[in-house]
Amino acid sequence: MTSQATSPLPLIPPVDAAPQISLATCVAPLVDALIRDADALRLKVSRGPRDALIVDAGITAAGGLEAGRRIAEICLGGLGRVALVPAGRFSPWDTLASVSTSDPVLACLGSQYAGWSLAAGDFFALGSGPGRAIAAVETLYGELGYRDRGEKVTLVLETGVVPPAEVVDEIAARCAVAPSDITLILTPTSSLAGTVQIVARVLEVALHKAHALHFPLEHIADGVGSAPICPPSPDFLTAMGRTNDAVLYGGDVHLFVHGPADAAKDLAARLPSLASRDYGRPFGEIFAGYDCDFYKVDPLLFSPARVTVTAIDHGGSFTAGGFDPILIARSFGG
Repeated sequence: MTSQATSPLPLIPPVDAAPQISLATCVAPLVDALIRDADALRLKVSRGPRDALIVDAGITAAGGLEAGRRIAEICLGGLGRVALVPAGRFSPWDTLASVSTSDPVLACLGSQYAGWSLAAGDFFALGSGPGRAIAAVETLYGELGYRDRGEKVTLVLETGVVPPAEVVDEIAARCAVAPSDITLILTPTSSLAGTVQIVARVLEVALHKAHALHFPLEHIADGVGSAPICPPSPDFLTAMGRTNDAVLYGGDVHLFVHGPADAAKDLAARLPSLASRDYGRPFGEIFAGYDCDFYKVDPLLFSPARVTVTAIDHGGSFTAGGFDPILIARSFGG
């Protein structure tokens, strides 16, 4: 939880639905603080195409670990906490991104998940963050029964270039806001900030796979996760491979669920990356073996290395999968 969560969470009254938490309202103080502290965080803030606010977190700006940590909390819609903590899991890569949230489904799937495809000309990026819930262009929001409203839109894009005006226009139209009310936080994969915000998706990856396995999302009550901060690389494919490996071979997630103990045990068995046919090589090698086509990679690979599922109503806990320090060293040290 972020610091403002000690007060009652802001609510919106959607049409024909019970009051819900507003991600846009929850995240606003975090976005304002990021912009206010831009110099200290080594970020560059400017007005870009159509007067949209651009936060450069690693293109021409240096950025850094703390910037990535705070951007990761923005991705979670203000409903989660991300901390950089020491651990001896994979020496010498001993720093973990630790993630917790009071509402894992809304924070991870409703906000953090990179699910909005934005493209124009040669530009392509997946949008994540609370602005997705205002546009609600993904079918996922129908399943969640959620749509946000807000006068300000914030999206995080994993990209090394500033989006063109056409992308800003699409966001403005979908969200029914002026382009000047859009904030785009840009985090290249090869940057320190980008590395942290990607690795901090370890819990979201577990939620997304649970959804793919048709586990009832309403049964997921809580969750925590962690994964090692990998060294960045100026080479995009190397950087992308390492951030994936941090989760696939070093990620740890603990979910707390309602329902029968057998369902919790089954979820634990099927959730880890070990259950995938593509498990066992650094992601960069897997990706290259499929001609750099993400759609050929087994989608069940994208999950944490180790998962524990606790059946709240019965008190039992079930663990499956495990860490692979050899693969982590092969990926991080190459």
